[in-house]
Amino acid sequence: MKLEARRLVERLWNYCNVLRDDGVSSLEYLEQLSFLVFLKMAAEMQEADKDLPQDKRRRVLPDTEKWRNRGWTDLLDRTGSGLEEEYTQLLTDLGKQGEGENTTLGLIFYRARNRLQNPANLRRLIVDLINKEKWLSSSKDIKGDAYEALIARSAEDTKAGAGQYFTPRVLIESIVRCMRPTPDDTITDPACGTGGFLLAAHDYIVREYGDDMSTEESARFDEGAIWGTELVPATARLAAMNLLLHKIGRPEGKPLIHVKDALAKPPTPAERASMVLANPPFGKKSSIVITNVDGSVSREDMSYHRKDFWETTTNKQFNFVQHIANLLTDNGRAAVILPDNVLFEGGRGTSIRRELLKRYNLHTMLRLPAGIFYAGGVKANVLFFDAAAPRRSEDEPPHTQQLWVYDLRTGNRFTLKQNPLLPGHLEDFEKRAFGVGTDDPDGAIERRVPEGRLQVFDGAKLVATKDVNLDIGLIEPEAAEAKSLTELTLALSADLREALLELEHLAADLDVELPPLIRGQQ
Repeated sequence: MKLEARRLVERLWNYCNVLRDDGVSSLEYLEQLSFLVFLKMAAEMQEADKDLPQDKRRRVLPDTEKWRNRGWTDLLDRTGSGLEEEYTQLLTDLGKQGEGENTTLGLIFYRARNRLQNPANLRRLIVDLINKEKWLSSSKDIKGDAYEALIARSAEDTKAGAGQYFTPRVLIESIVRCMRPTPDDTITDPACGTGGFLLAAHDYIVREYGDDMSTEESARFDEGAIWGTELVPATARLAAMNLLLHKIGRPEGKPLIHVKDALAKPPTPAERASMVLANPPFGKKSSIVITNVDGSVSREDMSYHRKDFWETTTNKQFNFVQHIANLLTDNGRAAVILPDNVLFEGGRGTSIRRELLKRYNLHTMLRLPAGIFYAGGVKANVLFFDAAAPRRSEDEPPHTQQLWVYDLRTGNRFTLKQNPLLPGHLEDFEKRAFGVGTDDPDGAIERRVPEGRLQVFDGAKLVATKDVNLDIGLIEPEAAEAKSLTELTLALSADLREALLELEHLAADLDVELPPLIRGQQ
């Protein structure tokens, strides 16, 4: 990150610490920052267009008499309770305005609320921090990277649950280098969180093809050739702002982030993509909060009954596997991060793995060690698979002829701070599995050699096994032994942490305070 971007991050993050005393979490601070930066960008846009004919000027805020003198300049002129009241009303009015508009404005201000109840702190944020920056015209490497760094820092705020939306940038960029998106691709993430995969894919395309891209090719990505889906409106708001600050999309244009349950319906032909990049939520169950007649509440497991799904299950990770497979266009390709249970869980999981191997070419799997995600104890894998022609009969061999597994897990242990995952840790995988950095990356898969951490398994044999267990990797003496008490304890601990996280989410949904013992705050 550039020095100016680091400077901006420190200034903005230090102010986040000040607002904690007002009861504002890091995620709430980022949300308010998004509102204010958007208003400042709208003002900058109007200033830049002031000498243009009226019909050529861009108007982000509503073009009515009521709004002519409202916005950033009006906030700058106010102090005290008048500032707080105007900001609160401004958010309320923009939220109502956004309900009827399918624009980035509508997405960012949907049900917006003022969380900054101290007028002095609000004015300092407006005047001393945001107003001193040129958000619209400055390099995306400064403003965009600074905003994304703030998201990364907020992911460390476990009390706010921010980590569930954040995938380490190092891993995202490595996956994108292996996938090699092009200007001709349509790219989506059905569980986009704050938009990390979308940003990395766009950055890769601009870096590799920017000099040769036509105006039309560049415009495709502002008009919907790259998009994401996010279930949580507040997180979608951050993703939309993240893309804008990286100069992807337009404030007055259609939103590139769609707020909905990606699993609810089969994708239409227009919603399919040539590339899918995703890290679906780690929790196993799809569920909704139910308020009963007597006022009590409960969670109800939810299955998705879709004709395009191979199996109906409440396991949302298996549902995402099926959804992502069905999102792909002919010759489409996907890379998805999934936890270990997807590789060995029985029942419908066995059937789903078998169908994936038969119907698609699951050519590569990267086994990741624990300690790289904010969700504690999670062991995950990256599955790379390509769409293939429909099989004519069950007698045909599976499209997955060979599954290559790179085991980064055995012998490696990472932590978020003392020993984080770095780009160098993934270089060998990228080079040997996908030819990244070589003269002929197109032929890398054909040149693969099973050696060391990279091993190959026969697809037909895997399909023929009873449980289709893909929990495979290096076979070392210590790994071949029966599970030790320590391994069992770690597994139980991970399950307990997941259960506690689900309980915390339920409590947050119901707006109730958990006892200190349950929160682990003895």
